[in-house]
Amino acid sequence: QVQLVESGGGLVQAGGSLRLSCAASGRSFSTYTVAWFRQAPGKEREFVASISGFGDSTYYADSVKGRFTISRDNAKNTVYLQMNNLKPEDTAVYYCAAGIALRAVTTASYVYWGQGTQVTVSS
Repeated sequence: QVQLVESGGGLVQAGGSLRLSCAASGRSFSTYTVAWFRQAPGKEREFVASISGFGDSTYYADSVKGRFTISRDNAKNTVYLQMNNLKPEDTAVYYCAAGIALRAVTTASYVYWGQGTQVTVSS
């Protein structure tokens, strides 16, 4: 079992930055790929980025490539999402999730989920 708790969301102006954190508890955290997803009102939950268990591989959605960076610190059982040059279309609830495959982009591929943190980008 893995429990995930997101934090770091908030309100920011377009062009600004935020760093989200996903704190995990439970066993064998480093064996899991961790991903960030987001869900805007009235839209499907969509993949944002993922990172392998030991942090040596990452994968990004085209919409965030070059602006967002995913990283992890297994000693702290935490995964981060650094978000730069934010745009109003990045407004969503952001969720972290734990699974197995690095390039899995569907919600069904992830077993454990956090409760989400709201990110709002004003224009």
